[in-house]
Amino acid sequence: MPAPSRSRRQEAERQGRIAETLATILLMLKGYRILAQRFRAQGGEIDIVAKKSGTLIFVEVKKRTSTEAARLSVTPRNQQRIRAAANQWLARKAKRIDVPIRYDIVAAGTFSLRHFRDAFR
Repeated sequence: MPAPSRSRRQEAERQGRIAETLATILLMLKGYRILAQRFRAQGGEIDIVAKKSGTLIFVEVKKRTSTEAARLSVTPRNQQRIRAAANQWLARKAKRIDVPIRYDIVAAGTFSLRHFRDAFR
């Protein structure tokens, strides 16, 4: 299968950034405090780091044609990469390491946005 053209990759990146912005707004409306966005770590990236009720939440945002397809696109390998990046964020940024953490997914479909709390461990 040929590699996606540059313009397709650029459009996918643009759509991903829009989904991340919408996810950030959704979380803020739900009372989450956004601590970081697009945190880059060795071997991975965390789309959104948020906090609510004393829990740190590491959020992966996925954009697909449906919210279910987006949720299912977070594979075990993606989950491992997210956990590793979260550990790096904790090591660099957390004042306390004994706080509860959670991994959420915000799935963006063509016309919908859905927040999956505690999506994986």
